[in-house]
This record gives sequence, structure tokens and C-alpha cells, in this order.
Amino acid sequence: MPSPTLTDKVAKLIIQDILNGQLQPDEKLVVADLKQRYDVGASPIREALVQLSWSKYVNLQPQKGCWVAPINSDELNDLYESLRFVSSVLIKQAIEGGDENWELAVLTSFHKLSRIQHAKQGFNWQEWEERQHLFHVVLLEGARSKNMFGFFSDLIAQIKRYRYYAIVNGLEHGSSCLDDYEQIMKLVLAKDSEQAAQRLDAHLEHHRQQIQTIIDKQSVAA
Repeated sequence: MPSPTLTDKVAKLIIQDILNGQLQPDEKLVVADLKQRYDVGASPIREALVQLSWSKYVNLQPQKGCWVAPINSDELNDLYESLRFVSSVLIKQAIEGGDENWELAVLTSFHKLSRIQHAKQGFNWQEWEERQHLFHVVLLEGARSKNMFGFFSDLIAQIKRYRYYAIVNGLEHGSSCLDDYEQIMKLVLAKDSEQAAQRLDAHLEHHRQQIQTIIDKQSVAA
């Protein structure tokens, strides 16, 4: 596997600052400022911004500049509507075609998630989000439709920005999710595709509503 390029490293730094709220939605990204911030040259900055425009973390307008992508309800609803549709199809496919290795991967990813919830040294919300993200991926990667799974992966990558935005702005995270995930895991292992799909769908809609509440609060505060 090739080593990450400087452009890749810069892109990851910008993503992390967007997720953690250091770079705010709609904030203009000036190359000169980013050079100083990350102590790199202009070329990898510009290349990283182009990469991030593909993943919709930033908006790039030729001759005008670059901005952190905005947060808005219409996009949130569109993302979750699409996610709920593909997730319902994929989880049924995964249950139908997933082998023992997939089942073990589901169990393992849930176990890793539960360890974060009950960690003695305190709750690490960023690690929780990463392991929650992984659980969603593992849960559906047993599906046979690779194109639809690719679409799902793009969707949750975009939704990740919304979840982090909500958490940074006051969303209580992790407190009620683990029980949902345990029930989904048990339904998956029991091969109950209809109930598993329904439970996952309800869980995703609950996430959407939580984020929408934060967006509404931030709109009022602004």
C-alpha cells in the first residue's frame, strides 16, 4: 500500500478541523492562512481542497475561492432519506448472504463499541463516533450490491460532518445508542431481516431528528 502523500495528510488535517469545529460551516478557506496553520506549501493545500470538494466537505468556486460546506436542513434530510433507503436494502442482503466471518465481524465491532461506552477512564466521544461509524459499515458490508454499498459509504461520510457538528454544538452522544445497536445486532444474528431493517431505520431517523434539533437551535441563536 503506498504511503499517504502530503496532500492526503493535509486533507485529513482540514477534515479533522472541520469535524471538531475549528473550521466553521461557511468559513472561507484562504490558502495563505492554511499554509501558516499547517506549516506546508500552497500546492498541497490547493490539492487537498480540491479533494475535499469531491467529498463535499468544502465548496470550491473557481476564481472566487473555497469555503467550508454549509450545514442545512434540506441536505440533512436528503442524506438521511437516501441512507435509510439503501440501508434497508443492504441489511437484508447482508443477512441473506453474510457468512460466519461477517457475523463475527458484526459481533467484534459491537464489542469494540460497547467498550467505549463503559470505559473506566471516561467516555471518549470521538472514539465512540469512529467505532459507531465502523459498526454501521461492518453491519452492511456483507451485502452483495457493491455499487449500493459504495453509495452508502459516501452517504455516511457526508453525514459524519453533520453528526460532529451536532455534537460540538451540544448533542448528547452515545447515551441511548448502545441498546439500539445491541438489538440490531441480535436481530441480524437471528436472521430476522424485516425486524432488523425496521430497527435500523428507526435508529437512523432518531439520529436525523437529533441533528435537526441542534440545527434549529443554532439557527435561532444566530
